Amino acid sequence: MSCGCLSGTDETNQTLTVTIKINSHMYNQFNSRRKFLKDTGLLTGALVTLPSIASCLSPGQDRLGVALVGLGNYSTSMLGPALKETANCYLSGVVTGTPDKATKWAQEYNLKQQNIYSYDNYDEIADDPDIDIIYVVLPNSMHAEYSIRALEGGKHVICEKPMAMNADEARQMIEAARKANRKLAIGYRMHYDPYFIEAKRLGQEEVFGPVNYMECALGYSSTPRAGSWKTKKSMGGGPLYNLGVYPIQSARHTKGSEPVYVTAQATTKRKELYPEVDEIFTWQLEFADGTLCNSYSGDAGWLDRLFAACKDGFIQLNPATAYSGQAGQSTNGAMDYPQVFQQKLQIEDFARCVMENEESIVNGEDGLKDMLIIDAIHQSLETGERADVGVV
Repeated sequence: MSCGCLSGTDETNQTLTVTIKINSHMYNQFNSRRKFLKDTGLLTGALVTLPSIASCLSPGQDRLGVALVGLGNYSTSMLGPALKETANCYLSGVVTGTPDKATKWAQEYNLKQQNIYSYDNYDEIADDPDIDIIYVVLPNSMHAEYSIRALEGGKHVICEKPMAMNADEARQMIEAARKANRKLAIGYRMHYDPYFIEAKRLGQEEVFGPVNYMECALGYSSTPRAGSWKTKKSMGGGPLYNLGVYPIQSARHTKGSEPVYVTAQATTKRKELYPEVDEIFTWQLEFADGTLCNSYSGDAGWLDRLFAACKDGFIQLNPATAYSGQAGQSTNGAMDYPQVFQQKLQIEDFARCVMENEESIVNGEDGLKDMLIIDAIHQSLETGERADVGVV
């Protein structure tokens, strides 16, 4: 992979220094997670075998082209700006149903007209040599369909969280990637943040002894727009899908193992705003060794926290997932890491995985684990009883 696109400015050198430090942390925490990943299926079976880097790139190409599918707020405020800074990939196309957005994005990102697609001609991307990676940023109910269509068209895929509506859809996405011989990753940006990386390391390496109790939560204090898809059940609306994967990820990866049971509760304070989905969710994860994690996701109150009580100490991030940056402390004292552009690092790492034929640390199998837990939460809500998470 060529690095000729990087300048030699002081600002770039500082960015490179931060990235190298984070990559070192990622390498160390990856090794510490090997048993966790093996136990949960991420290192078992035959890994996808992709063409070599030479066949992934055209002659003279040193960056991969990325197309964003869906130009809502997250693409506009985070992913588009991130792709202006990525070194090994760039925004080469978009998919939108709004002509005005197409015009604006084409001007801002200097896109070729032939690389601007609608949902009607989405499948024609398969024949576009300028697009190597598709990033699906659509309502949750559309994640599986558009990811599978992209994979079947020969493109590598990043799918925004949550991976799908349920575990069955997640399995279909993984199978599509396997059959197409392409990479699939989920938009779990937090795995590229040094605070989250350190929290995982402290927990998985049992620096303060085993993690015996956790509280992992993410909630906003917000009022949804009238008619928003985020309040519609059929489209995967509601804070469990939108926010719930963050505390689920925090618990799984800080503990370094998979929960076996879930007990869940849900309620709605503003029924006029949430006629189809609940506004507030809480649940308890139970791990095989008896460790419990209490979690919350909702739109009724702001809370963004990862807390792990260990035998001989504690780990805490607060805020844990905010775009504006993280803060943390542990028994060792306050954490002090650079604030990074998580989305930039996330997309760059996926492009690197494609180029170097490596598995993403946030691949489809990891997303499936979260969907199994979300399915179990739904089951517990329906029955009022503890639900078995199940296995892949």
